[in-house]
Amino acid sequence: MQTFNNNEHPHRRYNPLIGEWVLVSPHRAKRPWQGQNESTATQNLPAYDTTCYLCAGNERSNGVFNDNYSDVYVFDNDFPSLLSEEVEAPKQTSPLFQISVERGINRVICFSPRHDLTIPEMEIEGIQKVIQAWKEQYIDLGSNDFINHVQIFENKGAVMGCSNPHPHGQIWSQSSLPTQVKKTQEHLKQYFIAKGKSLLADYLAEELERKERVVLENEHFAVVVPFWAIWPFETLIISKRHYGNLTQMTSDEALAFADALKCITVKYDNLFETSFPYSSGIHQTPTDGEEHPEWHFHMHFYPPLLRSATVKKFMVGYELMAEAQRDISPEKSAAMLRDLPEVHYKLR
Repeated sequence: MQTFNNNEHPHRRYNPLIGEWVLVSPHRAKRPWQGQNESTATQNLPAYDTTCYLCAGNERSNGVFNDNYSDVYVFDNDFPSLLSEEVEAPKQTSPLFQISVERGINRVICFSPRHDLTIPEMEIEGIQKVIQAWKEQYIDLGSNDFINHVQIFENKGAVMGCSNPHPHGQIWSQSSLPTQVKKTQEHLKQYFIAKGKSLLADYLAEELERKERVVLENEHFAVVVPFWAIWPFETLIISKRHYGNLTQMTSDEALAFADALKCITVKYDNLFETSFPYSSGIHQTPTDGEEHPEWHFHMHFYPPLLRSATVKKFMVGYELMAEAQRDISPEKSAAMLRDLPEVHYKLR
């Protein structure tokens, strides 16, 4: 019988945040690739684009003009997925055909007036302003009595469905806890009730001791490839201190968070020397007015690229019918990211 090697032998790993398993098949990383190749984002964008709906002072598709903003700019989404109007709940006719009316408010946040900058190319001060705007939006949207969850996220790159290259993210707030957030809350709460402390605090303490999946850290945050990672270069930013949301972050922690954001996104760009696509999002306490000591502030990064700037991971077949699966081990991808410089490749 062979001795187990996590970089060679197939195995499953458990995700305690949502109670699901992932199949890890590291030996498959050696297989040849003759599938789809993505085009790379190599075009040189201008600092200002007259045709961009998000650039300062420009007219959007609905006829509204953007402010002549100089740093961060937030506005209500012109094509929201959720509406704030109250609607009468439909009559339920069967437990097999349930409908729940959902209210919400969607907003867009432009990170910078510069059309050609992404977070890894922004200065720390600019990223701090983005974090401050996230905090203000979390407070403002969460103050509505019908808003119980505020989801801050960014889709970067055309391969992630981003329709505009201008540096921006979105904020969707709604009356219900979304499925993944509800799963996370349930597992965080179960652990907190059983142990009397934060699941992610205990998890991070072990990761920092083992060091095999830690990509980088500063005084207040650590970036790890989670033990249960699904996407090839998935990472998790976790606060070292246990608190639940942006409003509880000190000024020093906000600066450290900006530093962690810049460092991991620079490493992403450096990995394949391309503007690295990803979906990222913050998980923090719901805004339902209840105490949530189980919540621990963290941020997910889900990048799709697998082995080069043109080859991405697909979630198909087995992933759709059975469970999530990855090829490269989390330990190997963490080592690859950890060894990359923290100076952007365009500046070297």
